Amino acid sequence: MATYRRAHAPGATYFFTVVTHSRQPLLADQLNINALGRAFRRVRHERPFVMDAFVLLPDHLHCLWVLPEGDTDYSSRWRDIKKYASHEFQRPSKSSGAWQRGFWEHVIRDEHDWQRHMDYIHYNPVKHGWAKAPRDWEWSSFHQCVEKGWYESDWGSQRIPDVAEMNWE
Repeated sequence: MATYRRAHAPGATYFFTVVTHSRQPLLADQLNINALGRAFRRVRHERPFVMDAFVLLPDHLHCLWVLPEGDTDYSSRWRDIKKYASHEFQRPSKSSGAWQRGFWEHVIRDEHDWQRHMDYIHYNPVKHGWAKAPRDWEWSSFHQCVEKGWYESDWGSQRIPDVAEMNWE
């Protein structure tokens, strides 16, 4: 069996996918969403990073982070986010974990790669059938990105094949 080696690029931008244990719909519960938000804020206060984009779906999330210059430690940030959120999560059985072990990461290589991942994040609720357009999904940074002028508010209302066909989960 091959040993997986994580990418470590100091100060880089990373795309992440994090999945709930057994794909439980834990992130469909408002109390769990609030707990996750508190966990993110706590970790960002303890060890800062910038979150360019995010989307929460019932059983997984995607986000883009920019780490501070010289910093490669996203793993302990994810460990703590998962730990802090899990302590507060409402779930059927506390005996099973809230999260799948680990997470998936990708180092963003350039502006084009960043845009593809931004689009993927914001189109994800449409891809999974949770919304007809990105603007219809509440748990996404799409609305903030529209305010920044990065997207038109009707972006993604029509199917976007190159984004819709990507599968990073």
